[in-house]
Amino acid sequence: MPKRQLQLLGTSGCHLCDLAEALLVHCLDLSQVEVELIDIADNDELIELYGVKIPVLRCPESQKVLCWPFDELAVNSF
Repeated sequence: MPKRQLQLLGTSGCHLCDLAEALLVHCLDLSQVEVELIDIADNDELIELYGVKIPVLRCPESQKVLCWPFDELAVNSF
């Protein structure tokens, strides 16, 4: 079975993005889920969509998004 694909949108130097990444490492089974880290800094479209909402967890398959603040319960039900 292929891994579930998720994306964590953020930018370098963002302490909330660092917290979100640590939360994902803690609460996701990384043998079942692959998380791609995407820096929005060089993408005008992503900045427009998510600039004030980062960190954002996004599922590219369903296009669902989970904006910060989120916790372990929210991530596990996402």
